[in-house]
Amino acid sequence: MVSAEQNRKIVEDAVAKWQLGNPEAFYQILDENVNWTVIGTTEVSGTYTSRQDFIDDAVRKIGKRIDGQVTPKIVDIITEGDRLVFRWDGSGKMADGTPYHNRYSWAMTFKDGKVVEGTAYLDTALVDRLMELPSG
Repeated sequence: MVSAEQNRKIVEDAVAKWQLGNPEAFYQILDENVNWTVIGTTEVSGTYTSRQDFIDDAVRKIGKRIDGQVTPKIVDIITEGDRLVFRWDGSGKMADGTPYHNRYSWAMTFKDGKVVEGTAYLDTALVDRLMELPSG
């Protein structure tokens, strides 16, 4: 069994790689069959039942409207047993040049070092504005 501190380290290491321009490093800690929910009523809100569906139907749709990448800055990581909450600020630039600054709280459940369930809380009004842009 992986400890809460090991799960924290897994997230910290993945975020460090993401900050250096490799956001895929974070998605690799998601189990292939992750159950991931994006709250709200945005175009990308909903529950995804695999890592690939989440990447294809949410991450890439957002990425097509971002100039470069959203860069994470850890605000806090809270762990208890197999549960972890990752609070972070994401900064970038929308495809039209508008600054993109969103605050996220991702509640995750780990099993054997992989995220098997997650819920993403974020500023959905900002995501709605982003999704109004044409995809690039």
